[in-house]
Amino acid sequence: MAQAWNWTWLTVAFLAELAALVALGVWGWSAGGPTAVRLLLAVGVPAVAAVLWGVFAAPRSVVHVPALAVVVKVAVFGGAGLALLALGRPGLALGLVAAAALSAVLSGSPAVSAASG
Repeated sequence: MAQAWNWTWLTVAFLAELAALVALGVWGWSAGGPTAVRLLLAVGVPAVAAVLWGVFAAPRSVVHVPALAVVVKVAVFGGAGLALLALGRPGLALGLVAAAALSAVLSGSPAVSAASG
């Protein structure tokens, strides 16, 4: 049962990460300016967030520095929350940040859970 609980929260974490990238992209597209600038923001901001996440915050990240992982996670989810607020979606912002925080607290690495369960 504990492993199912952990996988549930890992799924919530993954969906929150995807939602954060979508929120950043939607914000970029809705920014003012010429279409080229909006397109650059809509693609570039989520791409930068995804690269930073992959390098520092992903479970199999290249750089294993816990403090950097926390900084990247706070920056990505905080930025996505602010993007949703800027888009006039405070409920979605609160839901995203809450899902990210809960999944970070309630889930662990599948390898750790399998070893302890």
